[in-house]
Amino acid sequence: MTEAILIVLAYLLGSIPSAVWVSKWIYGIDIREHGSGNAGATNTFRILGSKAGASVMVADMMKGFIAVKLSLLSGYPWNPPNEQMVNLQIILGLAAVLGHIFPIWAEFRGGKGIATLFGMILSIHPIVALSLVLVFVMMLLMTRYVSLSSIAASIAFPLLILFIFNAQAQELSYRLFAIATAFLVVLTHHKNITRLLTGNESKVPLFRKKRQPRQ
Repeated sequence: MTEAILIVLAYLLGSIPSAVWVSKWIYGIDIREHGSGNAGATNTFRILGSKAGASVMVADMMKGFIAVKLSLLSGYPWNPPNEQMVNLQIILGLAAVLGHIFPIWAEFRGGKGIATLFGMILSIHPIVALSLVLVFVMMLLMTRYVSLSSIAASIAFPLLILFIFNAQAQELSYRLFAIATAFLVVLTHHKNITRLLTGNESKVPLFRKKRQPRQ
């Protein structure tokens, strides 16, 4: 019963539509009616600029981070975490990601969940998450493609788990999760990949403002 309640709470937390609320309350638009139509950080960066995009990204990351920390309420040992704890953390994090993609607070029209997924990884395995940040930022600075940066970081995830940080990630479920994450991120970005190959993918404005908030 406790685990079921925590999973529901994680989903509701993930359902908080950061991009929708920021775009509506501050900028007077619905981000889902512009750009790619996704209610996530990437589309917010493109349409509203770096300040709004960064705010949404941090908020979405925190949803995944806090959702995983709900596992501390389960009563399972957490230092070091056992198999039950790791499995619950993964389930709670994925519940938050599912909430982000299908948010109950925003007509089930959300984003792709990349930032929430990263927050989940940060909560479970901080060293791996920081390594993924480096991969993401380096790719973003070189290309200004958020989609390509997300894909690169997702592919780096299982490589880091399997070949570099494997001693700190012994649980099979976590390794399988890392591999599945890479496949899913690539799969959900198939349209972006097509646009990248054809040269039609939009770049994000990293250091300039775009739309001004309504007065």
